[in-house]
Amino acid sequence: MFTEDDLLPISALQHLSFCERQWGLMYLEGTWDENPLTVEGGHLHERADEPASESRGDLRIARGLRLRSLRLGLVGVADVVEFHRLRERDTGARLIDCQGVWQPVPIEYKHGRPKAGRCDEVQLCAQALCLEEMLGGEVPAGQIYYGKTRRRHDVVFDVALREETERLAARTHALTGEGKTPPGRYERKCRSCSLIVQCQPKATTGRSAAAYLRKALQPGWNEES
Repeated sequence: MFTEDDLLPISALQHLSFCERQWGLMYLEGTWDENPLTVEGGHLHERADEPASESRGDLRIARGLRLRSLRLGLVGVADVVEFHRLRERDTGARLIDCQGVWQPVPIEYKHGRPKAGRCDEVQLCAQALCLEEMLGGEVPAGQIYYGKTRRRHDVVFDVALREETERLAARTHALTGEGKTPPGRYERKCRSCSLIVQCQPKATTGRSAAAYLRKALQPGWNEES
């Protein structure tokens, strides 16, 4: 069980799943840069994360809901969580000042298209695990809204996805404890990464980006030195 001081961002799991070096640059070295994709994604999240709630009969919608899991050592904010009223005999969550039983459905907003890997699904599953710990009920599924397709995609939190999410949570804490940025390896996905200049995946394998840049700024430096 983790303490409040140990909690790491839920979003870190998405970055770690996509690329361990990208995670290290962002969360260990504090490196960040914008490209058109990150700017568009930021605007989309700003609209989704505005704290608010609304009720429509058997549906309650919470935006910007703060989440945490002391078991996994995670903290973050859900873009949107829908609560659907269930029949009293169903198993669900009990909400303060709300009668009945409710089924939480986390919804994450992404600017692009569905990815080949499961990094987005891992982030959403981590939100579900937090909701389960906080509310005591099962969260079997959620949805990801992609800006390019303008559609919600259903995500089932099956055993494999839950195990992968928990593994990445443990990996994130382990790497954070080590404090060392993982080495780079150039792949096709590097082309769309906003940190490709800072990362230098073809040149900095096994080296810290910060150390590489410090050396690059020295007089007389060249790539072969």
